[in-house]
Amino acid sequence: MGFREIILGKGKKIILGKDKSSNDELMKKFKGTTTKILHTASPGSPFGVINFEKPTKKDIYLSGSYVAGYSQDWRDNKSDVSVHVFTGKDIAKPLFAKPGTWKVKKFKEIKIKKKDIEQIKNKNDTE
Repeated sequence: MGFREIILGKGKKIILGKDKSSNDELMKKFKGTTTKILHTASPGSPFGVINFEKPTKKDIYLSGSYVAGYSQDWRDNKSDVSVHVFTGKDIAKPLFAKPGTWKVKKFKEIKIKKKDIEQIKNKNDTE
């Protein structure tokens, strides 16, 4: 098991889960923290952890583009994707929940534009 580590630039790194197990591992590690976490509004995406202090709105949007790009919502619809942004303090693992399933108490929603996801996907395809 592992994670996707993506460098946004200037030492700014995000970590994405690859499956239910790695998503669970990530959430357990950052539960209770003020670390920014992202996930699509629809099920079936990696949890994305912004692994640096004080991310800007641009950093959050760019991180959301990666989360969206690896989601089932993107795979199935190829259109704009809604992403929830929250902190480790806002998550809880319900008793008997399936692997990869977490409850989020409060979040902000951002809309990631199709063209921005395509840009991320095209960049990754050429690397």
